[in-house]
Amino acid sequence: MKKIGLLLAIACFGLNNLQAQDALPDLTLYDINGNKVNIADFGKDDKIQVFSFWATWCVPCKEELNNIAEIYEDWQKDYNVELIAVSIDDAKTKANVKAYAEGQGWTYTVLLDTNKDLQRILGGQSVPFTVVTNKAGLITDKHTGYIEGDEYELEDKLVELSK
Repeated sequence: MKKIGLLLAIACFGLNNLQAQDALPDLTLYDINGNKVNIADFGKDDKIQVFSFWATWCVPCKEELNNIAEIYEDWQKDYNVELIAVSIDDAKTKANVKAYAEGQGWTYTVLLDTNKDLQRILGGQSVPFTVVTNKAGLITDKHTGYIEGDEYELEDKLVELSK
C-alpha cells in the first residue's frame, strides 16, 4: 500500500513539473523602447501568443515576419492572437532592431533577447524559431525554419487554439 502511495506521489510530482515546463518562463527582457517585459505575463491575458525569434541579419526571419504582417490584423480579430517578435541580435547589431521593425511598419511587440536566454529556455537552436502558446499561456507548438507559406500552417494552429 505504501508503494502505491509513493508511486502516486511521484506521478503527481512529475505531472506538476511537466506543466511548469510547458508554461512561459518568468524571465525579464526589454522591448525596443527600453521597457522591461516579463515573459510570463504574456500568458495572463487570455490571448494566443506567437513568439517569433528573428534577427536583422536573418533573411528568412524577416520574410516570415513581413508575410505575417500582411495578415496579422485578421489574425488578431479572428483568433485573438498576439505576435511577439523576439530579436536575438547581439550587442553589435541590436541598435538596428528598432529602426528595422519600425521601418517595416510592424505592429508586433518587439523584444530584445541579446543573450538568447529566452530562445535557449524554450529550446530554440537557430532562427527563425516560432513558439505558440494557448490562451492559458501553455506552450502548444514549436517550429524551426521558414518556407514561404508556413504562415498558413501557423494559421491552422491558431484556428484550432481559438476554438
